[in-house]
Amino acid sequence: METIVLGIGETLVRDDRRWSSWADWLGVPPHTLSALVGAAVAQGHDATDALRTLRPGMDVEAAYRARSAAGRGEHLDESDLYQDVRPALGELRAAGVRVVVAGNGSARAGELLRALDLPADLVVTSAEWGVRKPDPEFFARVAEAAEAPPAATLYVGDHPADDLFPAAAAGLRTAHLRRGPYGHWWADHPDVVETAEFRIDALTELVALVALVRPPGAEAAGAGAVGSDGEGSSEEEAGGEETDAAGAEREGARRGALRSVR
Repeated sequence: METIVLGIGETLVRDDRRWSSWADWLGVPPHTLSALVGAAVAQGHDATDALRTLRPGMDVEAAYRARSAAGRGEHLDESDLYQDVRPALGELRAAGVRVVVAGNGSARAGELLRALDLPADLVVTSAEWGVRKPDPEFFARVAEAAEAPPAATLYVGDHPADDLFPAAAAGLRTAHLRRGPYGHWWADHPDVVETAEFRIDALTELVALVALVRPPGAEAAGAGAVGSDGEGSSEEEAGGEETDAAGAEREGARRGALRSVR
């Protein structure tokens, strides 16, 4: 593995402050907004739909600008980082891995993240690139920023639709992080299990993973996802075959629950 690219929200940064700030701006208790965010996640909707539930028809971008103009815009400091961020990124760089942080966020978020002086080779947000996940163009930019072949680039994120699926579609290797509402709620969905080459519970697991992964083209490379428990998850290991009709029926049922997220 030559390059590891990580998302931002609920991968590196806790979203507690974000939702608490929105609750304060809208004048509702934080637990009310948190519950609505959870409901949106469980239904496979965008988390910001929680804001529109409270204020139907709300223009989130306009509200964001109004908050900023009122001096209540984004803030980010060391306390917003998950505790494993600095140790993991530092060890990865010490191991000779290129570390890139690239995720959805404002230009202000990019400035705040870079001000934290993270052990990363590049920190960039979607606003700075002019394209948001899950747009394929975002992952084309990721591939360029990686400065490594897709087979030697691992994208790490918590969100199936924004991180996992489009990164895999772009030919990148993928690790699903069981963190945050999306990461936990959808972790065991068949689409996630099938798509994620690796499944991890903490960023510090990436260090051992880099040593574990065989070079591209090795005999066992891509032979099945390896989770944090080290067990393969390919369907072949389950044994047996199925008819085309049975396979199609199973596939339809399996994907139905995640259709709105994908």
